[in-house]
Amino acid sequence: MKTEKVNKGAILSTLWIFATLNYLYCDLMGFMDAGMLKQYLTGTVNGMEINREFLLGAAILIEIPISLVLLSRVLNHRACRWANIIAGLVMTVVQSATLIIGTPTSYYLFFSIIEIATTIFIFWYALNWKPVIKLPGGENLDPN
Repeated sequence: MKTEKVNKGAILSTLWIFATLNYLYCDLMGFMDAGMLKQYLTGTVNGMEINREFLLGAAILIEIPISLVLLSRVLNHRACRWANIIAGLVMTVVQSATLIIGTPTSYYLFFSIIEIATTIFIFWYALNWKPVIKLPGGENLDPN
């Protein structure tokens, strides 16, 4: 009986796609929320000024999950594992912190729960990802 090998980098990449789509759609819904849209148009959302520096910070933050879609497929095991551990932890902390700022809407809370659960899973999955061991004779031993 032959078992199929699981490509953990591909799984992590797919999880980052899932997280990114949730981040983006949640932000898009904010533009459909009349109360939030009014705040965006004034340049201040929940007391926070939306200026160029804020937007640059937001761009850098969303680039983390976007880049992990690609990096999870192209980095070697060690680099991929650590990139996912760090990015999963950073995105979990950041998304959790956003729940403390202001009062989140019900849809924001819904998406945040999904996003946080996904990035915690990414962190855990990468943390528990062991490398394939090469045995003498060229055979691979996959401890996963």
